[in-house]
Amino acid sequence: MTGFWPVADVLAHLAGRWRVDRSVRDLAGGDEGRFEGCTVFSPLPEGGLLHEESGLFTWRGVERPATRTLRFLPGPGPGTADVRFADGRPFHHLDLGSGRYVAEHPCAADLYRGEFTVRDAGHWRSVWRVGGPAKDLLLVTDYARVG
Repeated sequence: MTGFWPVADVLAHLAGRWRVDRSVRDLAGGDEGRFEGCTVFSPLPEGGLLHEESGLFTWRGVERPATRTLRFLPGPGPGTADVRFADGRPFHHLDLGSGRYVAEHPCAADLYRGEFTVRDAGHWRSVWRVGGPAKDLLLVTDYARVG
């Protein structure tokens, strides 16, 4: 992706339903997996968005249901959000004002480094590189607006 699409209001942009296609690669072991499903960003009563992802994850030939829930809370500016895990713990900041953002999240001995890019009003991508003593992963997720 070479051109980025600036997002003036990240919460307004993300609201709604997105088709999700994620590849997962274990760079150390060579295994590859895939997640296919849907993410819905719905309004939270206190402001922000509830991110609910559900679909099927295939790893080493085994397919199973998978879900994830995050909270995207208003950040200090309209192009920003404070992303938190479902239980309220901080995950990362997100600023799509330029259409591209890099975030980091230390998790025990591992470091998650995410790059978010917006292509247009209906397509965006996240690329997470996870490194640590027991992990060497690359997760590439493409989102396409539904409806």
